[in-house]
Amino acid sequence: MRSRIIMSMLTGATLLASTVLWGGTAQAAASTSAASAMSETSTASAASATSAASASGDVPAEFGSDWHDPLTAAPPVTRPDGTSCQVTLAEARFRDFTPYRGSYTPPDGCGDRWSKVVLRLDGKVAGRQFDRLGYLHVGGVEVFRTSTPEPSPDGIEWSVEKDVTRYSDTFREAQDVEMLIGNVVDDTYTGVIDVKVTLTFYESHDGKPAAAPDRVLTLADGPAGTTLTTPRNSERVVAEVYATGSGGGCEEYWYLTVPAAAPYSCHADDGPYREVQLKVDGQVAGIATPFPTVWTGGWSNPFLWYVIPGPRAFDIKPIEYDLTPFAAILNDGRPHRVEVSVVGVPAGQSGWSTPVNVLVWQDPGKAVVGGGLVTHEAGGLTDSTVYTPGTEHRVDTEGGHRLTVAGYLDTSHGRVRTTVTRTLATTSAHRWTDGETVDGLDAAWTDDESVTVDGRGPARTTRTHRAYSMNGTTTLGAYDRLRTVLTLGDRADAVTVRGGRRTGWSRLDDTYTGDATFTVNVPRDQRHAVATTSERYRLVGPDGCHDRRLTTVQGVLTQDRDGC
Repeated sequence: MRSRIIMSMLTGATLLASTVLWGGTAQAAASTSAASAMSETSTASAASATSAASASGDVPAEFGSDWHDPLTAAPPVTRPDGTSCQVTLAEARFRDFTPYRGSYTPPDGCGDRWSKVVLRLDGKVAGRQFDRLGYLHVGGVEVFRTSTPEPSPDGIEWSVEKDVTRYSDTFREAQDVEMLIGNVVDDTYTGVIDVKVTLTFYESHDGKPAAAPDRVLTLADGPAGTTLTTPRNSERVVAEVYATGSGGGCEEYWYLTVPAAAPYSCHADDGPYREVQLKVDGQVAGIATPFPTVWTGGWSNPFLWYVIPGPRAFDIKPIEYDLTPFAAILNDGRPHRVEVSVVGVPAGQSGWSTPVNVLVWQDPGKAVVGGGLVTHEAGGLTDSTVYTPGTEHRVDTEGGHRLTVAGYLDTSHGRVRTTVTRTLATTSAHRWTDGETVDGLDAAWTDDESVTVDGRGPARTTRTHRAYSMNGTTTLGAYDRLRTVLTLGDRADAVTVRGGRRTGWSRLDDTYTGDATFTVNVPRDQRHAVATTSERYRLVGPDGCHDRRLTTVQGVLTQDRDGC
């Protein structure tokens, strides 16, 4: 399948359009009966889940022209009781690359110190359309990044909620609003993306707003690049980067790229290792592993995603970097150069979007907070990619990096030292046959972070272990029957310890599995598609448990079960 790798169109600096392209070499198929291939795949994909819904007879033999609206197993955003106020941020129908531009006015009747602010997107689309990536800016701050599901001919509706309380500083003043979900509508791709986005504000009962940054800043463009100027009394600084590989050809599928010597459709000089680096005045201040997001047209098989999207696809989470060790440098009142780059991207290659917000907590007791950066230890970045040719080609990759930074601040409540250590590691094995008729990946990424704050009283340390995984194979068999089997994992364990006592913890395990088969190179109504997909989302901590399982067969929801 020379062109099977789900190629993308670069549709703007922050926009994605995924497509499925099929090349001439994909026509070469093994010789088995088409009826047999379809029957075996249908049985493998649907047998176990069909029994769950057989009594009602709701599961069709194959996909039709309609299916269940998209949904995820993630928990809804909790909402406090009491007075609430709602504001519409954007309401638009996206059919091209014209941004929606409007204005925002703070709500009346809920004050300006809120216990929670919840963003909600409601969308609908019908016909035929690719998945699209979108953003929403309020006062230049990126408050939401999302992608869209691919529609059924009869039409779908979906919704996404996000806790955006951290942007309360932005919401306290009137602001310009810009939203864009870049789209193409023509005689073939008919789906117009219709969305409405609202903010709901919850008034604080006791007059104490939720803990949120005092300031939310964006970077400024200047002759030396993008710069940041923070308040001079900053005592905590956190940057968030909405990093997405989205366009620019193969960078949407960076985890599948191989060295130039290997016969494959996606190349990168050093293979698939990627790392999102943030620098302050040319010095590495933060490193992170990007999440391997799979959009709803990904892995050559949209039938995997029609109901249950991959983890994070509808609510793209920013990477967070604790820059507090650099606060003393940033507090001098001058602009400082801040750069974000993606290690591993070939020189001159586009395909990554990295918008940055900076969250700042200020010291109310001092106008100027001084201090210094005392430790900066950047270990050598390791990146080994080995190509082994053969009947089954193979690329094995191991990579990693470690960074430790520490600084102190002389605050109104004494000297506070912050130490941040981050350790990244990745391993992957990519195997494929000539023509890419069989193409598989087994990959794992870890991103471990430790933040210690040592000031008045016992030191507090928060350790976070993030682990992402991807295991899948796409096979093009007889009569152009394409089957994709895929498992994705998004896991995170966090624990906070103070004075030797655990004061907080949480554990997340979000696992998606899918098995889908359809016929390529034929009109849509001749694809004879079957698919079983599932998601289990488990989140536990001292405040409770959420454990939900979803299963679909041929687009029908056959299981929706809570386990807590």
